[in-house]
Amino acid sequence: MGTTADVAPPGLVRPGSPDWDAARLAWNLAVDQHPEAVAVPRSAEEVAAAVAWARTEGLRLAVQSTGHGASARGGLAGSLLVNMSGMRGVTVDPALRIARAEGGAIWQDVVDVASPHGLAALHGSAHDVGVAGYTLGGGLGWLARRHGLACNAVTAVEAVLPDGTVTRAEGDDDLLWAMRGGGGAFGVVTAIEFRLLPIAEVYAGWLIWPWERSGEVLSAWAEWCETVPEDITSVGRLLQLPPLPELPEPMRGAKLVVVEACCLGDREEADRILAPLRALGPVEDTFATMPAGALTRLHMDPPEPVPGIADGGLLDSLPARAVEALVESAGPGSGSPLLSVEVRHLGGALDRAGDGALAYLDGAFALFAVGLPMAPGMAEAIDAAIDRVLGAMAPFGFGRRYLNFAERPCDARAAFDGSAAARLAEVRGRVDPKEIMHPNHDPAPLA
Repeated sequence: MGTTADVAPPGLVRPGSPDWDAARLAWNLAVDQHPEAVAVPRSAEEVAAAVAWARTEGLRLAVQSTGHGASARGGLAGSLLVNMSGMRGVTVDPALRIARAEGGAIWQDVVDVASPHGLAALHGSAHDVGVAGYTLGGGLGWLARRHGLACNAVTAVEAVLPDGTVTRAEGDDDLLWAMRGGGGAFGVVTAIEFRLLPIAEVYAGWLIWPWERSGEVLSAWAEWCETVPEDITSVGRLLQLPPLPELPEPMRGAKLVVVEACCLGDREEADRILAPLRALGPVEDTFATMPAGALTRLHMDPPEPVPGIADGGLLDSLPARAVEALVESAGPGSGSPLLSVEVRHLGGALDRAGDGALAYLDGAFALFAVGLPMAPGMAEAIDAAIDRVLGAMAPFGFGRRYLNFAERPCDARAAFDGSAAARLAEVRGRVDPKEIMHPNHDPAPLA
């Protein structure tokens, strides 16, 4: 690469360094990243120095805070990886209900600061997902049917643009519009500000049934979803759990079908709405009133980095024949090696347009399938199993994509309507005409 140490940016890690493997690592351990170098900045100024160095070296810029969704962008040859894990500061203005999270912050960092004020964020289902990456991709969480996508709660973004300009986008700035769900193709986010909600407690939990009842339960859940108010966001899920000691009974090593839900508002009303599902006789009912911050653990995502292979898409509907196809491809008798196949109920506020590139989700449900290749040869079997699930469900959707659930390379323009895709291309043409940014998904190809 031909640079000397005295012009390298602060926090630069090169191949052969003792810190190299840790610096290049993605949270998803199935992704083997080999960038040309890794920058670990601790300030916006250091980010700008890293961007300037990458331009001098003729490198593209790839950014990650955690690397949960890194699988779609490949090994990063020819890129500088900007690892934002050194910038995790979070502040909250409880009077204005606004949080400011640095570019490497994870959602638990936000929850820890916001929860003491009785405030909640539109975070996702895992505590250790990066705030910036999740939000740039849209942000689909437990409060979504009432309060929409996380990207539409963003009030300002601070970033270093590909030309090295340090900027703040707010108000009617086109750059802010693009970063509300348009992906990571527009600059290195150094901080993001967003609205918080005055929610201190929720009523949430799991209903669990034996694996053999998958078709019956998911059919009943799909019909139930047609009747529930926006205050309830739920997931129907097929689970084949490994026998890990950290998993509680009855989930350790079990095959299950479950419904998870978060309910806002009155508990008695929530119990009335949940009654038809409880009438199916779950073997376990974990619903309880809990702090809103506990929602980061409700989905029971792995607490530490693991290898994962996954993909998903948006469904237009979930009729009886769709449930049948899902169970046949991934449920009892399928021989599927997948850890989890889940369907998230959308609609409500997710149907109403916000002021961003990803203004709404054009689907009734979101599908996501994942397997953990923990042994040699499993990766191929998991890929094939995901193909079977996606093939079985294709007649019921996939006209539009949701990039945070797209773990394989795809035509990312399918995530946006035509006018939004065109506007994203125009914004990118101004801020990154040389396509220096190397996002997980390219939402606006210029060529």
